[in-house]
Amino acid sequence: MLEVMARNWWMWLIRGIAAIIFGVLAFLNPADALLALVLVWAAYALVDGIFSVIAGFRGRETNRNWWLALLEGVVSIIAGIVAFLYPDITALVLLYIIVAWAIITGVLEVWAAIQLRKEIEGEIWLGLSGLASVIFGIFLFLFPGAGILAVLTLLAAFSIAFGVLMVILSFRLRGYADQPTQPRAA
Repeated sequence: MLEVMARNWWMWLIRGIAAIIFGVLAFLNPADALLALVLVWAAYALVDGIFSVIAGFRGRETNRNWWLALLEGVVSIIAGIVAFLYPDITALVLLYIIVAWAIITGVLEVWAAIQLRKEIEGEIWLGLSGLASVIFGIFLFLFPGAGILAVLTLLAAFSIAFGVLMVILSFRLRGYADQPTQPRAA
């Protein structure tokens, strides 16, 4: 798993940068129409999903849990497509699409992080980003009346935090990419 992730460190970097860009744009334009939020979020979910699917397929020969990244990607792609097909969807429905996406992908990232810990001692960045996703989803579920602007602000903050964690993970993985593969001591 580590070898595949390290070889594809740049995909984690792109995911992180995309999340940061989305978060900054959402903070800068909080009063934009709901349609803009739906389309920007849908594009982000599609890009994130495509890179997760690629990571899953690239890891299928060396990682028995390759399907986790694939499943995470499929969930993101489906959420993005639904948002594109129904741009006039209400804020509450969009909220619950985001809730489901955040919780499901977060749980899958925590699971992947647990698997990664078997190969990297003390590695927590992927787990923290997954935990952030789950916490974000639960918060939105518990407080749906906060309003779409509040959701946008929360989504922007989450995207920036998630993106920073993914960028940190990517550089950590990049450091492993050039090292010869050695099994971790038990």
